[in-house]
Amino acid sequence: MHPCICISLHFSATMKTKTPTLLLSVFVFVLVLNLSSSISQAEAADDNSVYSQFLHCLSTQTNQDISNIVYSQTNSSYTSILRAYIRNARFNTSSTLKPSIIVTPESESHVQGAVICAKRLGFLLKIRSGGHDYEGISYVSDTPFLILDMFNLRTITIDVENQSVFVQSGATLGELYYKIWETSKVLGFPAGVCPTVGVGGHFSGGGYGNMLRKFGLSVDLIFDAQIVDVNGRILDRKSMGEDLFWAIKGGGGGSFGVVLSYSINLVPVPEKVTVFRLESTIEGNATDLVYKWQSVAPTIDNNLFLRLLLQPVSSRINSGQRTVRATVIAMYLGNAKSLVGLLGKEFPEVGLKIEDCIETTWIDSVLWWANYDNGTSPTVLLDRNPDSANFLKRKSDYVRTPISKQSLEWIWKKMIEQGKVGFVFNPYGGRMSEISESETPFPHRKGNLYKIQYSVNWNEEGADAAKNYLNQAKMLFSYMTPFVSKNPRRAFLNYRDLDIGVMPKSGNDFKAGRVYGEKYFGANFDRLVKVKTAVDPQNFFRNEQSIPTLPNKA
Repeated sequence: MHPCICISLHFSATMKTKTPTLLLSVFVFVLVLNLSSSISQAEAADDNSVYSQFLHCLSTQTNQDISNIVYSQTNSSYTSILRAYIRNARFNTSSTLKPSIIVTPESESHVQGAVICAKRLGFLLKIRSGGHDYEGISYVSDTPFLILDMFNLRTITIDVENQSVFVQSGATLGELYYKIWETSKVLGFPAGVCPTVGVGGHFSGGGYGNMLRKFGLSVDLIFDAQIVDVNGRILDRKSMGEDLFWAIKGGGGGSFGVVLSYSINLVPVPEKVTVFRLESTIEGNATDLVYKWQSVAPTIDNNLFLRLLLQPVSSRINSGQRTVRATVIAMYLGNAKSLVGLLGKEFPEVGLKIEDCIETTWIDSVLWWANYDNGTSPTVLLDRNPDSANFLKRKSDYVRTPISKQSLEWIWKKMIEQGKVGFVFNPYGGRMSEISESETPFPHRKGNLYKIQYSVNWNEEGADAAKNYLNQAKMLFSYMTPFVSKNPRRAFLNYRDLDIGVMPKSGNDFKAGRVYGEKYFGANFDRLVKVKTAVDPQNFFRNEQSIPTLPNKA
């Protein structure tokens, strides 16, 4: 019997039966208090035990003192390390299950040891590079887990002579762009417009930016990589083989190992590029503009990228009413004069004038797309903006047939009804149509006019607010069913969306994996499964939407 319970019983006997209710209450209170204390102490002991075992294992594997890169939940820096790369505030709540340990490797051997030790201790390993995965799967789980946070592995080496770069997975796109600009003013790289996105996740999911119509995806320019496999070995392209190398160029690196670095080819950029941003609403010519955009944006000069942003907003013309605003955001690899002439002929609906254009350098266009003020120093690209996050939800679709004007007008009504969810239309065509669907795991090539991102951000905290905005996104997604790709309805891996299917807690269900796998990868899913089965047959590297292994034939 617990000693505190004995004291309570003795106290009750001396008081006899004068105040039975009070005595019972005191007894229950003391019992619960001590049981709670015991549970808390047990949990702390378990955490300390896991930490001690992992620390001992990692020290043995690396022959180093690694206490400064391993954080338990009792470490004073644990919370700041965890929160620094949480980019979606939906997963930064008190009820969110936290990792038992965070490991922040400073060398390749630390990564090797972390894989071996997590496997030995039977812990799920989550791999985080920049934390921009929309569903937080690199730092959230409903089972005990460890985070391997790659942010210290950020070496970038530029080879100007061969126009190539070696970049580690923990670097950000902003750091990559800055290093390229530091070395050359006429070289660039086609990747995302958000500077704080981590290279590891961005590249392994496909990666695209405002030069994709000219040069394709980020993965189309990868010529080598390094990965730590399930046995803790470091493999490059030659030693891993072409199948695994193919898989990590758009198939999600986290299903196959820990990608340490990529070697990429740079692309030529003019000394001057042109950008512009123009708006219209449905009271103006937005419907005509969007309808025409669908046929022009995917087929116009490959040097031009015309992003279309659609948002429900308050009308400036009809007070008290809502409307939809269409914003064309453009990047042109050329001068303003030729761009105005091109759009005057091909897309007069946009109404571009020379004074609407900004001629700038490629690196300054990177800053412009990231919404920095003109004249901002490129050094701002080195700012990782830690511990900052909005509440958000994203979803994706692909459009293969233009949507009619009548249907667009119906969509505007549904957008206004839902309240806040907007669209981002990203045109394909150009180089994207020239690369085979099977060249990389990313299958969305020829035949796709544009990709849709459904986007909603909010500031209100609490479950009710989250439920409201998540339902808005789901409803608008449902309304778009007739207008998007079918059988399967396609989705983009970098716009991770758990609504389209998840792996059960068992962690390896081939049928469940096929549900979301074919949406992300099309016919490439089966090849990814074969690679996964060959390199990680016990399914150690897994997450809520990882590649499963083949079913056990036995």
